[in-house]
Amino acid sequence: MARHGLIRVEVNAEGVRELLKSPAVQADLRRRGEAIALIAGPGHEVDLNVESRRASVIVITAEPEAMAAEAEDRNLTRAIDAGR
Repeated sequence: MARHGLIRVEVNAEGVRELLKSPAVQADLRRRGEAIALIAGPGHEVDLNVESRRASVIVITAEPEAMAAEAEDRNLTRAIDAGR
């Protein structure tokens, strides 16, 4: 059986790691996290972390009022779509 259109892709792992930590990715993650925090309401904080392999962002409930709002109304959970 003939193999037509076979393409071989070799991934540069170090290049991918650098991309996942790049300033552009960090800016995009921060933008998404801030959008989620804004929709979730007051008392939410955005924390950007750059680790050895990639950057990540988390949105946390930083105040008791925000924690209560999440427990009662799921404000943070419902705001996740704002990060798309």
